[in-house]
Amino acid sequence: MTNSDSNGEIIIYQSEDGTSKLDVKLEDETVWLTQAQLVELFQSSKANVNEHIKNIFDEGELEESSTVREFRIVRREGSRDVARNIKHYNLDMIISLGYRIQSKVATHFRRWATDRLKEYIIKGFALDDERLKGQAGGNYWKELLDRIRDIRSSEKVMYRQVLDLYATSVDYDLKNQESIAFFKMQLMGIQQLK
Repeated sequence: MTNSDSNGEIIIYQSEDGTSKLDVKLEDETVWLTQAQLVELFQSSKANVNEHIKNIFDEGELEESSTVREFRIVRREGSRDVARNIKHYNLDMIISLGYRIQSKVATHFRRWATDRLKEYIIKGFALDDERLKGQAGGNYWKELLDRIRDIRSSEKVMYRQVLDLYATSVDYDLKNQESIAFFKMQLMGIQQLK
């Protein structure tokens, strides 16, 4: 489940019973989680998450400079508010950890991620329908519509090319009923794409 609020925070995970949720920071078109949030997300231990992060960097799977950023976070400590710079890890790290950590939640994450990847490979696209229906789709909705328009305009070009090929064939007869029906069908296809 994914929800949004006005502070750039979204809920990336919510337990099936709705009692547990994880708010994340959304900035520069990626998701950022603290180490504590990664532990909570994958229901793992701090030591386990740290070990996998270290291995991910040591093996060169990801670079620290592009996946780690410090954000200033205000926390309540006793009776006062204290601002501290806290490391956050981006979506690339979240995905890498999801494929390394052994837990029920991580297994669920791997299944979910694999399903999205299969959908993309088979269909050529993957959509989060519920997110696009809600406000969390943001400007991506407009981008999606622009991309669909672009694809549809290439279909118009294809229809026109088919008409041009047909019209230049040796046995083309302008008055033949089959030719007239064919041209009408193609023109209807072009008009439906407008």
